[in-house]
Amino acid sequence: MFLNSLRLKDFRNYEELQVDFSNSINVLIGDNAQGKTNLLEAIYLLSMARSHRDNNDHDLINWSADAADILGEVQTKSGKFPLEVQITKSGKKVFVNHLIENRLSNYIGNFNTVLFAPEDLDLVKGAPGGRRKFIDSEFGQMSANYLFNLLQYREALKNRNAYFKNIQWTAAKPKIDEIYLTVLDDELIKYGSEIIFQRFALVQTLEKYSFEIHKAISNTEELKINYMSFAGIDERSTIPEISEIFKKQLLKNRTRELFLKSTTVGPHHDDLKFFINQKEVGSFASQGQQRTTALSIRLAEIEMMKYETGEYPILLLDDVLSELDGDRQTQLLRFIQDKVQTFLTTTSLSDVEKELIKNPKIYQVKDGRLING
Repeated sequence: MFLNSLRLKDFRNYEELQVDFSNSINVLIGDNAQGKTNLLEAIYLLSMARSHRDNNDHDLINWSADAADILGEVQTKSGKFPLEVQITKSGKKVFVNHLIENRLSNYIGNFNTVLFAPEDLDLVKGAPGGRRKFIDSEFGQMSANYLFNLLQYREALKNRNAYFKNIQWTAAKPKIDEIYLTVLDDELIKYGSEIIFQRFALVQTLEKYSFEIHKAISNTEELKINYMSFAGIDERSTIPEISEIFKKQLLKNRTRELFLKSTTVGPHHDDLKFFINQKEVGSFASQGQQRTTALSIRLAEIEMMKYETGEYPILLLDDVLSELDGDRQTQLLRFIQDKVQTFLTTTSLSDVEKELIKNPKIYQVKDGRLING
């Protein structure tokens, strides 16, 4: 899979841009705040129909305009086709092959990306929410079924929490519509159980690839990944078993949830744990080991996505080289060379890095403009 070309109109600090890319490594060089990360953001948005760093779409529109447009030509084994994301003050539209796509689950997966940025250390040592976002973003690209279940679960969760917030209380007791709440619970259990089952299977595949990659980078260390769901559920659990445990947990937590007006159990509270030689990485590993873990997981994503979809994704590296020591830079650049189309941002390219990258296409980025170097 390749991104042949990209056109931007009034996106961030790019008023107009039309650029063709190399199928190998594209290096974006420039000072800070010139638009390097904005360009990667546009590519990611073309893939996921959302920004990886801003929840407000309005902020993506150039300050002097009322709308932004991102258009890219994607090359896959099946042929070439355009993808487009239009952003206005009133909303967002996505197009596949010039046809509007009303369902996000049908848009995502046409163009797959893996983004690696310095903040990826949070994947290892940050809050659980970041790891859940990682799971859903990456697995949603690989599996349309996973993405469908995820979107349905989020809708069921929103409806259930909204119901809790609107319940009337009389004499310190809630007035509950048991039939309606059962319907909400059943929806949550149905899609939530599918998500948990799929996550266990997909995390096992991710662990298989990351184990080999991490061992190659570190020489001796063994990386393990555990998906942590609620009590009684593990990788051997069937969907009916998960559903039964989920149902019992919802009933057990109902009084507390009514008081909190929120759903406190489900895959939206699950987590990932990483272990090196049986020691938890977030708590006990050195910063170097944490960086190696994050790097191994991102590289494993590439192989896993190839396994799941039949094609390699696009790799986006946002100022990553400056965060890695020489050995890890070498491992990364050797891994991606001649394998995946890569977009790499940096403020400068050292002689060592130039020796490792074969025939890069270099662009100078300045004030929202690209100059082919």
